Amino acid sequence: MIQRPDDVSAFEFAVVSGLRAAQLMRGCIQRIEGSHKATTAAQLEVAGGYVSRVPAAEQTAANAAARQLP
Repeated sequence: MIQRPDDVSAFEFAVVSGLRAAQLMRGCIQRIEGSHKATTAAQLEVAGGYVSRVPAAEQTAANAAARQLP
């Protein structure tokens, strides 16, 4: 069992890990060493701080800035 960080809620850990696992299954490169299944690798990445969520306000601002580029 993967131990989630104390500063991450169980719900956030599950959602971010699930989204990262989907990325890994689509072919994204793992950010950790070793040969793990996608779900385990995703949980290890989130627990290790390699992957985190982006707050909605920051994500919206980044998307708006990207749309304004020529």
